[in-house]
Amino acid sequence: MNGTITVIDKGAVRLHSYMAPDDSVNVTTQLIETPSRVVVVDAQFVRGYADEVAAYARGLGKPLDRVIITHAHPDHFGGANRFGAPVHALAVVRDQIAALDDGQDPTGAPILTAEVTPAVVIEPGTEVIDGVPFVFEAHTGGEAADELVIKLPEQGVLVAQDLVYHDIHLFLGNNDIAGWRKAIERLAGEAGYDTILVGHGTPAGPEVFGEVSRYLADAEELLGDDGDAYKAAIVDRYPGYGGRFVIDIANRYLFGAGHA
Repeated sequence: MNGTITVIDKGAVRLHSYMAPDDSVNVTTQLIETPSRVVVVDAQFVRGYADEVAAYARGLGKPLDRVIITHAHPDHFGGANRFGAPVHALAVVRDQIAALDDGQDPTGAPILTAEVTPAVVIEPGTEVIDGVPFVFEAHTGGEAADELVIKLPEQGVLVAQDLVYHDIHLFLGNNDIAGWRKAIERLAGEAGYDTILVGHGTPAGPEVFGEVSRYLADAEELLGDDGDAYKAAIVDRYPGYGGRFVIDIANRYLFGAGHA
């Protein structure tokens, strides 16, 4: 297997967290295995990795109930049509994806917008899926303009996806550090969640909120008007973090196409 799988047993629910390799920015798909179904959260970027995690999910021997897309970044929805299950998202996220041009994954394989646009709208609130309460919350500001957070209160699981990274450099291309820090403060104030599922990296505990908050504070301090200088400074401060390519992608948004 190219990706890395972390399995966490939560009684009636088992979590299977699939992190892609570095060449797909360590993006993470969550498989939430309930007693008789599997709920997929985010769908990878590289088609081959989406196929790999989809095959793993089918190997659990339970039907794939749905694919939930948390936000409109292609590294999370590019493989949505590879799972053979209905694709769900917040209405605003659906509309943002539908408005995008066709693209391609890092291997050059096409991502056709019409094939990956979610068809089922998620309404914020609580939905019981296979006897398990899922709490859907809409968040604005931060890594993306709009993001879905999912909570499983009975299992103490908070699916933060791209509002939280774990030991991976953050994508700052949305240019909203202040909004991101506010979102982290809100999530950190939630009691009763001991397992945090992240959008890039492996699962973590609540301490990850402090780690992301510190990184954002450091980024705010170091982010000047030179992308190359910023990358050198943030890598020097976080030398053990993966996903340095994420900085390069963000710098194109922050400083222009001349930054690789």
